Amino acid sequence: MSQPHRNDVGQAFPIYITVVAGLLFLAFAYLAVGQAATNRNGAQTAADAAALAAAQETRDQLAGEWAENVGDPASWDAIFDGAVTGLDDSCWRADQLAAQNAAHIDDCTMDGPLRYSIEVTSDEPVGDSIVPGTEDDYAQASAVAVIESNCTFELPEEGAEADDALPRLTCKEQAWDLDLDDLPELPEPQDLFDVHLTD
Repeated sequence: MSQPHRNDVGQAFPIYITVVAGLLFLAFAYLAVGQAATNRNGAQTAADAAALAAAQETRDQLAGEWAENVGDPASWDAIFDGAVTGLDDSCWRADQLAAQNAAHIDDCTMDGPLRYSIEVTSDEPVGDSIVPGTEDDYAQASAVAVIESNCTFELPEEGAEADDALPRLTCKEQAWDLDLDDLPELPEPQDLFDVHLTD
């Protein structure tokens, strides 16, 4: 049985080194892609949390307005539509939630009475990798949160005899029979309004 020549072994070694180097390069490339994806996911989490926080803060203010005006059913439609003057800017809540998720707000816009658009950038870069420029690459993400009324009611017809009873308020599947002389426990903000992310 013939033994392999030394020249054959010598020729195989560079090929082996090339294959190993290629595999290492691919491994580092996958690592870089993974780092970027993780960073991007973190930024998206921050954007989602910030948008929801701003919308929830506004929802709570609207619920407070409704509670203060519960005796004036004619004003309910405007409140549930978000057409209320004097509400505080809720972007400060977006700032808080973005910071808690290692990001900062680039833009916070209330583009409509019941809609918040948020853009964030991560505070930490992707980091050093074999991909040039990643050490200064910061992930960015955006999110939109909306506030929607859960409630319906019917005002008495014009000219109808007035009494102390207020319109029945139905929010999702729960109903409240409201009477100014004997008000029950009022609905919570989350009963009155739904807050969720949207495209």
